[in-house]
Amino acid sequence: MEMTIPMPAGFSLKIGALTVSGKEYPTTHLQKGLILLHDGQELAEEGVGFGVPVLKQGIRTIFPGHIELAAQRRGSVWELTATFKLNLEEKIATPGRGSVKSKPLYIVKNSLAALIRRFPRLRGLLTAASNGLRRMLGWETTFEEAGFCTTVKMTYTVDSQTGKVDVEVDASDLPTDSITEVVVMNEQGAHHFDRYLDSGGTSLGGKEIGCWDEVTAEEASFISSAHRVAFTLERVKGARLFRGRELIGSRLAWSGFGYSFPPAVERFSYAVKIERVP
Repeated sequence: MEMTIPMPAGFSLKIGALTVSGKEYPTTHLQKGLILLHDGQELAEEGVGFGVPVLKQGIRTIFPGHIELAAQRRGSVWELTATFKLNLEEKIATPGRGSVKSKPLYIVKNSLAALIRRFPRLRGLLTAASNGLRRMLGWETTFEEAGFCTTVKMTYTVDSQTGKVDVEVDASDLPTDSITEVVVMNEQGAHHFDRYLDSGGTSLGGKEIGCWDEVTAEEASFISSAHRVAFTLERVKGARLFRGRELIGSRLAWSGFGYSFPPAVERFSYAVKIERVP
């Protein structure tokens, strides 16, 4: 099942399909959330869309690989219920030889990813080292069954006239003994969304935005200079809000936000505002 919701000024939101047209990124094989389109062009690139749950088990990350979708409409308001099956994890693969089977390698890989996000001053050096190693060994990113599976229910209420999307997260079925963190991603493509602005006065462009920094302002936006559109989120009590943008070759191309909260928080809600900008 695939749903497309038309919005003003040639924009629309789409959810349901596992693939995104155009250039194929590794995340093509993940289940996406709400993808933003403009005049039929998908703006997500490598980004997973709005309202996508991701789970952490320490340094290990579990991604969604499937969705069950239901929808109903009342005039300009659409209510979508999406049950995400979280069952995939990121692996390293060598073309023609499959994924690398080395537990110590993935411990190092996941630890390096955590360091890159945690220590801004080291990001350039660590990212360059990681990219150089990937090129030298011919490694590519893939996603495989994690040997773990659970579900998270998401409800999206979309007002197609105002561009507001209310998102409700039902994480009540999560096994809290094995999950250390819940992250709800809200991403679109990095080539399209190249500017960051928040209510605290911070204005950043391109690489200045960083890959995973906490938002301390009450409201923050990513802006597309080319398409003259922005998506905006607010800080919500009970969660931390992070911003990020990464643009690395054919592997990474996302801009967006993530809400992070402990698995003890069974229900969480927020809003995404999509609006035209001058």
